[in-house]
Amino acid sequence: MMTTKIIHFMVNGRLEHAEFGDNCSAADIKDLFRAAAEAGPHHILKMYNTDGSVLNISPRLEPNSQDSYYRLEVVASDLKSVGLPKELDTMEYRLRHLENKVIEDVGKSPDIICDLKSQVESFKRKLESVGHLSWMGLFKEDSDHQLSKISMKPKTPQLSVQEERQQVRKKFLSMSSLQVTEEVRENLKTPIFDNWQWEEAEMLVLLQVMFTDLDFLTAFHIELEVLQNFLFEVYCHYNNIPFHNFRHCFCVTQMVRTGTDLHLSLKSQITSVYWWRFTSWCHWCVVVQMYGLIWLTDLRSKIAKIDLLIMLTSALCHDLDHPGYNNVYQINAQTDLALRYNDISPLENHHCAVAFSIMSKPECNILKNLTCEQYKHIRGGMIRCILATDMARHNEILNKFKSMQPVFDFTNKDHKEVLMKIMVKVSDISNEARPMAVAEPWLDCLLQEFFNQSDTEKLKGLPVTPFMDRDKVSKPSSQTKFIRFVLLPLFSELTKLFPCLERHILEPVRKALEYYSDLERASKTEEEEGTAKA
Repeated sequence: MMTTKIIHFMVNGRLEHAEFGDNCSAADIKDLFRAAAEAGPHHILKMYNTDGSVLNISPRLEPNSQDSYYRLEVVASDLKSVGLPKELDTMEYRLRHLENKVIEDVGKSPDIICDLKSQVESFKRKLESVGHLSWMGLFKEDSDHQLSKISMKPKTPQLSVQEERQQVRKKFLSMSSLQVTEEVRENLKTPIFDNWQWEEAEMLVLLQVMFTDLDFLTAFHIELEVLQNFLFEVYCHYNNIPFHNFRHCFCVTQMVRTGTDLHLSLKSQITSVYWWRFTSWCHWCVVVQMYGLIWLTDLRSKIAKIDLLIMLTSALCHDLDHPGYNNVYQINAQTDLALRYNDISPLENHHCAVAFSIMSKPECNILKNLTCEQYKHIRGGMIRCILATDMARHNEILNKFKSMQPVFDFTNKDHKEVLMKIMVKVSDISNEARPMAVAEPWLDCLLQEFFNQSDTEKLKGLPVTPFMDRDKVSKPSSQTKFIRFVLLPLFSELTKLFPCLERHILEPVRKALEYYSDLERASKTEEEEGTAKA
């Protein structure tokens, strides 16, 4: 006999309830809550209980009462689908709908609704008076992003991928001439930064700032226009897939971490009318990534500037044109990439080839003013660094670094090359060094990509990659293994060389291991109790 569960939850300031049977699938239930949160298919939802712990949105959600309601939030989203104008239009529409219902019932609009309408209109007028709020993800152009005056206006036609990219390019070039404050520049160099709040055009501007502040334009005679063309082409060659996308590329190139100092200093620069919106976008996070690593470890004084360029550009290009299916799939499915590269790191070889294909265009070639020797050095270094991100080579590279670490010499060519590989590897796989509120959405994106692959493997009759099988994978168990056997050994070795990194990577990752271990134990206990009852 089917039983019905009633779940009470708070979403967008409303107390709602959902009813579903125990025969509902997890996908159906997530769609139900997605609709309640007015979220799109690529948004990431989180459900929290009364003490703030994260709950799994699944048929196993425990029923509750109105007094012990859960909290439902959108914790990560596609910024293009949640623009501020759309949200204001939605608010206007809901107010108008509510007003019509009240008028039907009592014959007039209550004062509170009139007051709410007045506040929405006032907020819109204030936004219209602002030309740029680019460093808060609120950049808009007068001609293209006027806020709607009519809530029921027709939807604009869907833009093609090419049209979207050209809009990003136009916005990037327009914004790139703005003066980035010294505070933003300094925060880019520290462990304090956020990745979720930035639009594509803004991330391109920040990448330009990184190249500028490391003095690459002067040292290697890179023309600004050529750099901008190169960055835009890199952006265009990242695919719209759940994890290995342009935002991941940006995060690997940059470095972010929890930072109340930046939180407060930025607040002082933002008028209060925007602060509620700004904080709702922010997921302050901790992750060691390439740009921050360069500054944190003071690599600028330890290795040549040309090697810094290699590492930063490798991080930028390390997943170019990633199809969302890993090397094991490429080899088993005998794809064009696997055939082209003879089953040897097909994806990583492809990422390198795409990078140098972009630079083969004169208007994008940031290396065109270098000597032949400099070009050969950079090309060889980038190939080594990007190929090092193939996890099949993880133990080989880590063991080599371990053997060098006690006698490490920055002037030794072999030692330096292994360190550069390690730095790019650490930048690539350090999501678990973030706070849970930020790391878990990234993990959800990764699992979505994994599950897509295993589903395709099943459909095609290929061997199913065990850690990607949605029917067998437990998020906690997969993370405890990855942290224990991959992250901690790697981060521990790097921290021996750079003790300053302990609090930025080791401590957060140890906490992540503890968190997922607790979840894993709780899950096993729950399963054992369920088996005992059966």
